[in-house]
Amino acid sequence: MIQCFHLWDQFDSLDKHTQWGIDFLERYAKFVKERIEIEQNYAKQLRNLVKKYCPKRSSKDEEPRFTSCIAFFNILNELNDYAGQREVVAEEMAHRVYGELMRYAHDLKTERKMHLQEGRKAQQYLDMCWKQMDNSKKKFERECREAEKAQQSYERLDNDTNATKADVEKAKQQLNLRTHMADENKNEYAAQLQNFNGEQHKHFYVVIPQIYKQLQEMDERRTIKLSECYRGFADSERKVIPIISKCLEGMILAAKSVDERRDSQMVVDSFKSGFEPPGDFPFEDYSQHIYRTISDGTISASKQESGKMDAKTTVGKAKGKLWLFGKKPKGPALEDFSHLPPEQRRKKLQQRIDELNRELQKESDQKEALNKMKDVYEKNPQMGDPGSLQPKLAETMNNIDRLRMEIHKNEAWLSEVEGKTGGRGDRRHSSDINHLVTQGRESPEGSYTDDANQEVRGPPQQHGHHNEFDDEFEDDDPLPAIGHCKAIYPFDGHNEGTLAMKEGEVLYIIEEDKGDGWTRARRQNGEEGYVPTSYIDVTLEKNSKGLSIPALF
Repeated sequence: MIQCFHLWDQFDSLDKHTQWGIDFLERYAKFVKERIEIEQNYAKQLRNLVKKYCPKRSSKDEEPRFTSCIAFFNILNELNDYAGQREVVAEEMAHRVYGELMRYAHDLKTERKMHLQEGRKAQQYLDMCWKQMDNSKKKFERECREAEKAQQSYERLDNDTNATKADVEKAKQQLNLRTHMADENKNEYAAQLQNFNGEQHKHFYVVIPQIYKQLQEMDERRTIKLSECYRGFADSERKVIPIISKCLEGMILAAKSVDERRDSQMVVDSFKSGFEPPGDFPFEDYSQHIYRTISDGTISASKQESGKMDAKTTVGKAKGKLWLFGKKPKGPALEDFSHLPPEQRRKKLQQRIDELNRELQKESDQKEALNKMKDVYEKNPQMGDPGSLQPKLAETMNNIDRLRMEIHKNEAWLSEVEGKTGGRGDRRHSSDINHLVTQGRESPEGSYTDDANQEVRGPPQQHGHHNEFDDEFEDDDPLPAIGHCKAIYPFDGHNEGTLAMKEGEVLYIIEEDKGDGWTRARRQNGEEGYVPTSYIDVTLEKNSKGLSIPALF
């Protein structure tokens, strides 16, 4: 322990020092409070950032599938956990550091006030002792002067021959009285002086050192408390470092989970249509007409007549199929996903079958549970009425039958799609008529627009509906032309409902592209069908009916 009596005359300095110590303690507490606010605001801003960039998933289709997206959302989750750890740091600092500092500062002020009051009381008591000693000293001094005056007066009267004996006796008595009083005041002064010296020694060597010792201990405890708070300030953050490290490791693992090959495969799986790409366009020899003989002309005439008949037949046949691209009959809308390309349709049907199988499993489990409960009720009637479970059993059975029918229906559609896909692949290798696709432009069968949700697909195949709708469309009046188009690329139109065209050929436009990538056109001979919009240069003319193809040239 430091010898505090060396500061016997520095009471005011210690008063200022202890006040400075408390002020410094409160200043550090203010620093911790502002750090807590920074941590809280930081955590709040991080949570707002995470909330801003987290996906708002309204349906399962919008859930991220790509590994890069999943990794980013995992990083957001880890960042959200990181924000939570910043909140933990703020709470720990508020409880362990700031709250403790404020409580200790209050106790410290009370203790300091008590010690300083004791020091002031001791100083006041010493001052009182000094005043008593000083008063006795002054009184003794005064009595000594009076005694000296009385002695001088007695000596003067005693030497005076004219003074009476009574005056001399009176002066002698006065001298004795003053001398006695001086002696008494001397004794009082000596006692007060001895008492003051004792109190002063006690004050400077016992009382004040004891008070200073208490102030010293108080100041040292304040310093120790600051040291503890410094450590607590660091420990509050050090405790969460392992968790923060796990959050950062989670971010690194999320980054490592990104698989570019898998994402690329997802893009292929998401957008592939299942249609076969077009083959080479055949060579058409127009030079045979130059060396046509008379007999050849006859044969050619018959060929032309035959060609006209085939064209007419094609027109009639095509008209019977146009409902697939124009007005569709009323009924269940796209329940079998027939509006999608084969591959996408297959995926959708498979997803639906999986969901129905899960629902069927749940209903089967519920049925089994109800049957067990019914058996228990039958064996122990006091537990319940078995008949009360019958409505629920009937409902479950109906749900099971319904789900089985749905599964069977979707499996039939799936088998149809898979059969078509396989058949199309076989026909692709045996087909001799294929059309040319310019580099950088996809085939109208299975091509896609820039919008991933909008598909440009080939005309779907018709199954078992020809007799039902042929008559309806064959009786319709031909649609008026609303413009014309010029073929930029050749198109063979081998699918039903399409119209073949040659490069540079001019056709009537009778129906605009509805967004599926196909435009309905008509030749001058009346043959109609759909052609790829990306293969033609369209010119629409308002209020134009009966346009003449020669006028277009």
